[in-house]
Amino acid sequence: MTEASHPLAIIVLAAGKGTRMKSDTHKVLHPIAGRPMLEHLLASVGELSPERQVVVAGHGRDQLEKALAGRAAMALQEPQLGTAHAVQQAEGALAGFEGDVLVLYGDVPFVSADTMRAMIGRLHGADQPAVVVLGFEPDDALAYGRIIAKDGAIAKMVEFKDASAEERACRLCNSGLMAARASDLFALLARVGNDNAQGEYYLPDIVNIALADGRPCAVVVTADADEVAGINSRAELAEAEGRWQKRRRLQAMDDGVTLVAPETVWFSWDTKLGRDVVVEPNVVFGPGVEVADHVTIHAFSHLAGAKVASQADIGPYARLRPGADIREKARVGNFVEIKNAVMGVGAKANHLTYVGDAQVGAGANLGAGTITCNYDGYFKHKTIIGERAFIGSNSALIAPVKIGADAIVAAGSAVSRDVGDGELRLVRAEQLVKPGWADQFHDIMRRRKAEKKG
Repeated sequence: MTEASHPLAIIVLAAGKGTRMKSDTHKVLHPIAGRPMLEHLLASVGELSPERQVVVAGHGRDQLEKALAGRAAMALQEPQLGTAHAVQQAEGALAGFEGDVLVLYGDVPFVSADTMRAMIGRLHGADQPAVVVLGFEPDDALAYGRIIAKDGAIAKMVEFKDASAEERACRLCNSGLMAARASDLFALLARVGNDNAQGEYYLPDIVNIALADGRPCAVVVTADADEVAGINSRAELAEAEGRWQKRRRLQAMDDGVTLVAPETVWFSWDTKLGRDVVVEPNVVFGPGVEVADHVTIHAFSHLAGAKVASQADIGPYARLRPGADIREKARVGNFVEIKNAVMGVGAKANHLTYVGDAQVGAGANLGAGTITCNYDGYFKHKTIIGERAFIGSNSALIAPVKIGADAIVAAGSAVSRDVGDGELRLVRAEQLVKPGWADQFHDIMRRRKAEKKG
């Protein structure tokens, strides 16, 4: 139910082939900030708690069904005969529904919940309009359909190809998004014809039909034209990503995050950053990252599926993969990769280290070149490193293995058996020393080289 207690249904049009994308992936499943554009839209829809949701599909229907996993009913539009025809295909899925219907587009992902509420609210205004249209005023109206209106009351809707020169001069454009009562919507759709330049059944014609019946129709104008920008190509996808990232960077700084070079930092849709976090240039946040207060993330680091506790220090050139759990004051340094592992309070891996499927105790130190050998070609195994343990440089910890608290693993060791608390483990071949051997070798080789030249 909406806030006004009117039952609400959502129809999302996603039947287009998306040919300009030149992709095997359905257009509305292409990601922005790591999240499919359709999911961005459905997240905003979710704030209105709709009673029913219908996605109208055509090409790529199987992909949409898999992505939605039963969260919405599916309707098929085949062949595609225009937007009015597309909405008609949802009638069966909404059989018996009596309430308001919002018509949205899967490739217009950033319509806000507040804008949707405004459309529904206008639908229940004193004049009880038959249809509410979401309009916008872009800097360049291009080939958008026009809304001829005065004081919010629509006089006419016209497609650009069918518009006169005077009508094309109007800057109020049709976003395609509409709201209507279910009983009105499908009754009007049944009367739409295709006598137009394209020979298609246009959704905006329901407005003209209602107006001809003497019923009012209204326009709600969004102040943000970007909110209704459609995405039909890779270039437009990149532009949408850029707009989203710009807003997210501003939000982060408003929330108390320092971005040294904001334009070089890339966020995911669910990135969470605490106060007084410092993010240096060229940092990328993949999905599922939570960073607490007073953390520094140095340049050229990549984080995904990771948690970073307060006062930890990350990078530069660090890689935190899913399952990385970096505790308070821990240090993950240059060219260090952490995957499905805990770095305990104050633990350090300063450079050139891989820690996977491991638990590193508080205060432990991993020297340069330390590797947890977690995969045997078939299964993953765990490495446990105790508190305050010291792992020397260029050591290989062959899992499953446990290194005790305060233990020391000497540099260059390949450890395949558990090390007890406080033990020293040294795993090296005996060094062979031959005094003078190198000098003799060099003398012989120089003599041979001279003889060859002679």
